[in-house]
Amino acid sequence: MKIAMIIVRTLMGLFLLFASVSYFFNLVKAPAVMPEPVITYNKGIAVAHILTIVKSIELICGLLLVIGRFATLATILIFPITVNIVLFHAYADPANIGGGILLLVFNLFMAYYYRKNYAPLFAVK
Repeated sequence: MKIAMIIVRTLMGLFLLFASVSYFFNLVKAPAVMPEPVITYNKGIAVAHILTIVKSIELICGLLLVIGRFATLATILIFPITVNIVLFHAYADPANIGGGILLLVFNLFMAYYYRKNYAPLFAVK
């Protein structure tokens, strides 16, 4: 199980690093034709500069996962972003949901692996 966790942690970290670095350095160009909901969503988050914040969090979590430090924290921190990615693609761009589903599966696997570290969060005092 530990080897599987290392593989999943590294793949998830590399996935997040690629997504954030490609955003900051414009490595991947946007497609010429996008569905209308995607255009509307992108305009909305561009106004508030939210995508820059999200990609910064992805970069930090990706680095933490790749180096193996604070992986428990990175797993919990990236989870809401992962859920947002899946929901965005489910409603606005279902044709490209594969990467989001893979990221969610990796994230859930990591949360399951580190479940003992999260137990004190749910302890009744």
